[in-house]
Amino acid sequence: MGVDTGRGSGGSGLDRYWRRRVVALAMGLGAVGVLAWACADGEDEPRRRANAAWSDPPPTAMPTVTVTRTVIRSAEPVAEGGRCAAKNLVVSLAASRDTYTGRDAPRFRVSVVNAGEGECTWDAGSLDVRVASGDDRIWSSARCRRSGGGRAENTRRTLRRGIPYVDTVGWDRRRGCGGARVRPGTYVVALKGAGKQVFQLR
Repeated sequence: MGVDTGRGSGGSGLDRYWRRRVVALAMGLGAVGVLAWACADGEDEPRRRANAAWSDPPPTAMPTVTVTRTVIRSAEPVAEGGRCAAKNLVVSLAASRDTYTGRDAPRFRVSVVNAGEGECTWDAGSLDVRVASGDDRIWSSARCRRSGGGRAENTRRTLRRGIPYVDTVGWDRRRGCGGARVRPGTYVVALKGAGKQVFQLR
């Protein structure tokens, strides 16, 4: 009976020893698990913040577009067909050559351009090409045209804007209208509004 009691006491003490060891081991494992969970949660936090930053970009302001309408008024219509204003006419004069020899008759090219807003009427008979030698007035195209006799010619012309009227005026190298032939020398041809040009007769 004494032996059985001793085993019982010894067995009871051994059981308590192992129970304490199991409890201590369980507590250690629990502490390790808590630390592992805390570390894992701390590492996931930056990932969640980064994912949130990529998945949900902050709203941006939309650009504002302003549309402006510009109304351009057309020019007022200009009455056409009236008389050409002298200030709107661009007149030019050019001799066909600088020197004429023998019986070659000088020829002069006249150009008139309307620089006004619309077409207008102009009298080509108003052109007066003159030839002189110094102060000596030798020939006038307008005077010879008036003294030519015969049926009067309609010299009214309609000039469109920018389209030149071109005419060629010839001189027969005679003084006045059908007078004597002039001598070789230096002469000047002139047209009002177009200036002068020097040429030679030989």
